[in-house]
Amino acid sequence: MLFASDMHLDPSRPEITQLFIDYLNEHGPKADAVYLLGDLFEVWLGDKVSLGDYEDVIACFRALSQTTTLFVLRGNRDFLLGEAFAKASRVTLLNDPQVVDLYGTPTLITHGDLLCTDDVNYQRYRKIATNRAVQWLALNLIPDRKKREIARNMREASKRAQAQKQGDIMDVNHDEVRHWFNRYTVSQMIHGHTHRPGQHQYDTNMGTAQRWVLGDWYTQGSVIKVTAKAGPELQQLALS
Repeated sequence: MLFASDMHLDPSRPEITQLFIDYLNEHGPKADAVYLLGDLFEVWLGDKVSLGDYEDVIACFRALSQTTTLFVLRGNRDFLLGEAFAKASRVTLLNDPQVVDLYGTPTLITHGDLLCTDDVNYQRYRKIATNRAVQWLALNLIPDRKKREIARNMREASKRAQAQKQGDIMDVNHDEVRHWFNRYTVSQMIHGHTHRPGQHQYDTNMGTAQRWVLGDWYTQGSVIKVTAKAGPELQQLALS
């Protein structure tokens, strides 16, 4: 099985989009499943507006779906991924978080932002952005051209806010991680969002637990490959 997160695909960075598509074309058909854990796109302004911006990615998913099941979690950049996207891409949208069986090991998958509870301002924003009434208003009452302008302004504001935050605030809260391990009674977790790829161990009610973190796709690719024999393996993909 293959896992990736934080691709942040954007027409302004075609080399990353091509790296992502090339990887899926080569390795996807051999995988039992592919899980994309959020922030697949740099911005998603609703299916009506954004589907046309990523026709090459949609076509890749549609072709891969003939041999491999694809699952997608929504991230903080693509809250508005909807059923039209799922139908066009032939992917299955999952709620966040989700427990999946990885060759006999129950594993919690999540985008990861819900674990970053120290970033109080972000959690307030997330609660608003994921509210269904707010999303309906954004999708139906804001003109398409205005949506793109708002998205640009929000990205710039996000960059300024992140530059002013201490690094630890944007990482997971370790007590929250332990709480999730105990709540979902799992000993393995895979997530993205923090852009800090690595492996971490925790003492939990289930014993020793492993938290695997995916990296972003801004200057390279980041994938976790899970096999029945070797378990999870974090891999970095270089741009050619």
